[in-house]
Amino acid sequence: MGQASYVPDEQPPDGLVELEVGPVAHGGHCVARWDGQVVFVRHTLPGERVRARVTEGAPGARFLRADAVEVVRASPDRVVAPCRYAGPAGCGGCDWQHASPAAARGLKAAVVTEAMRRFAGLDVEVEVRALDGPVDGLGWRTRVGFASDPTGRLGLHAHRSQRVVALDECLLADSRITGMGLSSRRWPAGSSVEAVVSADGERLVVLSPGDAVGRSEPAPALDPGTSLIVVAPGGDRRVRDQGWVRERGWVRERAGGRTWRVSGSGFWQVHPQAAGTLVDAILELTDPQAGQRALDLYSGVGLFAGALGEHLGPEGQVVAVESDQQAVADARRNLHDLPQVVLVTGRVEGVLARPTGPAAEPVDIVVLDPPRAGAGRRVAEAVADRAPRVVAYVACDPVALARDVATLGRRGYHLAGLRAWDAFPQTHHVECVALLRPDQ
Repeated sequence: MGQASYVPDEQPPDGLVELEVGPVAHGGHCVARWDGQVVFVRHTLPGERVRARVTEGAPGARFLRADAVEVVRASPDRVVAPCRYAGPAGCGGCDWQHASPAAARGLKAAVVTEAMRRFAGLDVEVEVRALDGPVDGLGWRTRVGFASDPTGRLGLHAHRSQRVVALDECLLADSRITGMGLSSRRWPAGSSVEAVVSADGERLVVLSPGDAVGRSEPAPALDPGTSLIVVAPGGDRRVRDQGWVRERGWVRERAGGRTWRVSGSGFWQVHPQAAGTLVDAILELTDPQAGQRALDLYSGVGLFAGALGEHLGPEGQVVAVESDQQAVADARRNLHDLPQVVLVTGRVEGVLARPTGPAAEPVDIVVLDPPRAGAGRRVAEAVADRAPRVVAYVACDPVALARDVATLGRRGYHLAGLRAWDAFPQTHHVECVALLRPDQ
């Protein structure tokens, strides 16, 4: 990635710098200062004193990055990381294994609060709630995306790197994923492998062989009951010549009192309690009434559209907008019993810019669940132009959320509520739902 190591003359002979660690920052690190420069340092906690190795930066850069490799003064919130792959030079999948679960939720709450203050100009206090599950924050992940190293072993990438750290086991993975034994097999070098286990215990592996297509190595055989699908560039059929198989490419999930079909590596919340929790929050916050109209933007396989459609009834309408064609196909199957849900395929910003069509009409409710980058100015302004009585915004990135809240604020909508859940324990990610209402 073109990272430069910065080793100025002032560093000790062992190449380490001693840092007094300040507040948490978005991204799984804390802020320190050294030699007049800001340092974003991982594997530490606020209030600690650590010895750290600078991993990125140069003299005069806006900031440096560093890894804490020795704790001089520990925080009372520090615990021993349960995973042997966590730490400097290890796997980059976790950020807070060295913090107690309660402390990690507090750090995430501080990040959300700071994002709202800095990017939306709002003083908001938020509590990050734990979801039901193991109290240690392990074994919750029902979808894990692995990469294979040059020898074909599966692992996860190091932080801010394409280097694959081979793993025997990921402690965040659901035990049923661990039980697939994927790490004991050899995979095409340079491939991506996503393991999925559904609410009903269905097991699916999605292989993206990348440059391995056309070479000799086959995909490994899997245990009976585990489906394997192959995603080849341009639909390359040579995968069949190499013995790679394609079986049923979807699993069933359950949330909001309904069963959902999700194909391949399509989007679904990875924590088993997250989807249902978010559905409940959306219904409570938006209070849908029979006969009203709603927009569900970035609707995926129809999770929120289905919940809204049931409450709005046959006299109401939900217009669900999604760009992924496979997700729309799944939504069509998932919502076939709700004719009041209208599915629109297309990029949200493009659909909202159309002067006519179902998404152009006034609505009572708007729900947004955009990707990590957020909805963006064009979408936020188009939402405000439709003058809904309430907007519910689901976000996994607090900075992107705060920026879009600021845009909606300039267009006459104020933040009326903010909830957050620790849907990604041990990592820096946090799931939020913001409620916005028109100014009086």
